[in-house]
Amino acid sequence: MNLDRDGACHHPGLAASILGNLMVILAKWPDGHAGVRITGDPDLARMLGAEEPIGALVALANGRAVRPVRAVLFDKNERTDWSLGWHQDRTVAVRARAEVSGFGPWSVKQGIHHVEPPFAVIDDMLTVRIHLDSVDTENAPLLIATGSHRLGRISVGEVENVVEQSPIHVCLAQAGDVWVYRTPILHASNAARPGRRRRVLQVDYAAGDLPAPLEWLGI
Repeated sequence: MNLDRDGACHHPGLAASILGNLMVILAKWPDGHAGVRITGDPDLARMLGAEEPIGALVALANGRAVRPVRAVLFDKNERTDWSLGWHQDRTVAVRARAEVSGFGPWSVKQGIHHVEPPFAVIDDMLTVRIHLDSVDTENAPLLIATGSHRLGRISVGEVENVVEQSPIHVCLAQAGDVWVYRTPILHASNAARPGRRRRVLQVDYAAGDLPAPLEWLGI
């Protein structure tokens, strides 16, 4: 898989050396939830920064300096499981709401302000998924519509047509593997098989600042 051509790239074992320390950091946060948005955690921010392997890889892929601007811990398990239909990620997390032209609509998730920015902001971002558990075909791997990241903002009514015309890739992984995605790529996932657990730390990276007074939420 090629990041520019397909919209995703697999990096086996990239996080293996930090997985133990990462699990210690994440143990401070609630587990067993569909999605926990993590912020105000300097230990995690350092681990994901440009001086560490994952941040350095993202900067290399992006061609310029980047920083992590949002982290969500997803935990599919027997108590909390779900499927995810095909969609594009279109919102960003910010420190506070401010009315800026082109930004909206707004929403609040876990007390954090989210907003849909102009699509150019999303198009300039990269998303990383760090696998804490192995993911095979029956443990809710992410599905991606390869090449869909090059189509710009896809209306909800066109998503099904794009998926039908796109090669679908199943993103398998071992614990410690990392997948890097172009943030606009269409993606989906099924529920996990009973008795299995699938934890993924998803991190969004961005290169530039948001227009003032908006600020990235950060980690």
